[in-house]
Amino acid sequence: MTKRVYNFYAGPATLPLPALKKAQEDLLNFKDTGMSLMEISHRSKAYAEVHAEASNLVRKLMKVPNDYKILWLQGGASSQFFMVPLNLQKDGKPFEYVNTGAWSKKAIKEGKFYGEVNVVASSEDENFSYIPKNIKFSDDAAFAHVTGNNTIFGTEFHEWPKLSTDVPLACDMSSHIMDKATDVKKFGVIYAGAQKNIGPSGVTLVIVREDLLDRVPENTPTMQKWKTHADKDSLFNTGPCWAIYMCKLSLEHLNGLGGVPAIEKINRKKAKMLYDTFDKSDGFYKGHAKPDSRSLMNITFNLKTPELEEKCVKEASECDLIGLKGHRSVGGMRASIYNAMPVDGVEKLAEFLKEFQEKNE
Repeated sequence: MTKRVYNFYAGPATLPLPALKKAQEDLLNFKDTGMSLMEISHRSKAYAEVHAEASNLVRKLMKVPNDYKILWLQGGASSQFFMVPLNLQKDGKPFEYVNTGAWSKKAIKEGKFYGEVNVVASSEDENFSYIPKNIKFSDDAAFAHVTGNNTIFGTEFHEWPKLSTDVPLACDMSSHIMDKATDVKKFGVIYAGAQKNIGPSGVTLVIVREDLLDRVPENTPTMQKWKTHADKDSLFNTGPCWAIYMCKLSLEHLNGLGGVPAIEKINRKKAKMLYDTFDKSDGFYKGHAKPDSRSLMNITFNLKTPELEEKCVKEASECDLIGLKGHRSVGGMRASIYNAMPVDGVEKLAEFLKEFQEKNE
C-alpha cells in the first residue's frame, strides 16, 4: 500500500481506511456490473440499494424517528444556511440564532434575506472561546438555530438549549455529527456537510421532521424546497451517487465499531489525550476553548509566538502529522480528530507535542 499519513485537516478530512479499500475494490467494477458506481444510473437497482442502505444506516446509528425524513443533497452546509430560513419561515415571526463563530455568522447573514433575525446569545465578546449559557429563545420565533460545533474556534455544545415545542431547533452539525449520542427528537432540522465526519465532500445530509416540510412558500424554486427532495427520496434529480456510496461505506465502518456510543468513548479518549497535554504543559500550549466548551472534534491551541507555531507545524509534517495549521482567520494550530482518526494517530501527535515542548522551552 502507498504511504499513509495522519491527516488532521478540518475538511475534507480523513476517511476510514477500510472504507477507502472497499471503494478501491469497487472502483472499476461495482458488484459485477462491469461499470464503476460513478457510471451507473441513479435510477438503477444497483444504485438504489446503495442509496437505501446509506439512509438506513443514518436512521439506525442516530436512532432517527420515523416521522423524520433523511435527505442527501448538494450545495454543502452553506446552502442550508439559506434553505433553513427559506423552508422554515412563518409570516411575522422572527428567526433566532446563537452566534458562536464564523459559520454561525454566515448562517445569520443568509437568514436576513428571508426575515427578521434576532441573535439571542453570542460568545464574540471573548473571541468565541465558549458556548453561551442559559440561552433563551422566544416562544414566538419561527425557528431557532445553533451551530453545534465550531470548527475554527474549537468549541462544542455539550447540552442543547431548551425551547418551546412550537419552535423547531435547527442545528448545523457539519463537524460533529455522530461524534456522540444525540437525541434527534430535540431538533426540527439537523444538517451536515459530509466531508468532516461521515464521508467525502459533495453531499450534505439533512434530517428534517416531516410536519415542517409544508411550511415552505409555494412560489419557492423547486430545488430549494426540502419537500421536493423528501417526496422523491432525494432522487428528484441526479444526486452525488459516489459521495453517498462513500458515506455508506464510512457508516458501515462506524456501525461495525459498535455505533455512536462506541465511537463517543473513543472520541472522548482522543480529545482527553490532547487536552491533558495542553493542561500539563505549564502554559507552553494554550487551548483556545474554555474547558467546559471544548470540542471533541477540533482541538484548537496556540504557542507563545507565531514563529514557534510555524516551526511546530513544519516539524510535525516531517513526522507525517499533517494539517495542523490553524484556520487562516484566527491562526494558531488545530488538530481535527474526527470519527475516522485512529487513536494511534492522536497518540503520536500527543507524543510529538511533548517532545517539541522539551526541545523548545
